[in-house]
Amino acid sequence: MDLQGKVIAVLPAREGTSARGPWKSQQYVIETHDQYPKKMVFDVFGADRIEQFAIKAGEELNVSFDIDAHEYNGRWFNNIRAWNIQRVDATAVMAGAPAAAAPINPQPAPAAESQPAPFPPAQPEENSTDDLPF
Repeated sequence: MDLQGKVIAVLPAREGTSARGPWKSQQYVIETHDQYPKKMVFDVFGADRIEQFAIKAGEELNVSFDIDAHEYNGRWFNNIRAWNIQRVDATAVMAGAPAAAAPINPQPAPAAESQPAPFPPAQPEENSTDDLPF
């Protein structure tokens, strides 16, 4: 899955040692540019990937991620792990927003008079006791 947005928070890195050896993980919060913006926290696992992606607050990113869930003490938790990060030019995003709403092949709209009504007007029955318009 992919999500594009602006990084609004970079959380502190966490690290530890497991049976397989040392590990490092860092979480980031991204916000979309939709009419009703959504926020998502995602995780980058591995010191090498954290350094490779070098994510900073305020950057415009396209995040490719996988969603998985795990159970702990009878409760379930979602894990959103990023596997690829691509930087997006913020000026192109802002300039491209209105163009994305425009149709690809605009055609002139036909005149309103030439279009037939989608449904014929309702004719009330004379013997009907129903006074509802539909």
